[in-house]
Amino acid sequence: VQLQASGGGLVQPGGSLKLSCEASGVTPNSVTIGWFRQAPGKEREGVACISAGGGTTYYADSVKGRVTVSRDNAKYTAYLQMTNLKPEDTAVYYCASQDFECGNYRDASIYDYWGLGTQVTVSS
Repeated sequence: VQLQASGGGLVQPGGSLKLSCEASGVTPNSVTIGWFRQAPGKEREGVACISAGGGTTYYADSVKGRVTVSRDNAKYTAYLQMTNLKPEDTAVYYCASQDFECGNYRDASIYDYWGLGTQVTVSS
């Protein structure tokens, strides 16, 4: 299984970005996808989660209302649409897969596979 996150970049405060997480080597609708981020000097934070079928989503309070997680299993890809970005959203963003539901999505230890991160920088 391989996951590849992409779509990061430099954006001004209030701007938007859409991150993608492309999976290979796995049946798309069989894994839950979690999104995490890690800022310099901080612990990795669970940001959002979407269940295998896409019917269940979870969001961290820090991004709720500004972030939407989705997936297109036909394209083997999950997405993280981020709007109204703030400087504190600056971090490396990762996607990861696991075989269970989203209930414990913040627990990084339950994820089996991780993609390389993509840098998001929010700055004027």
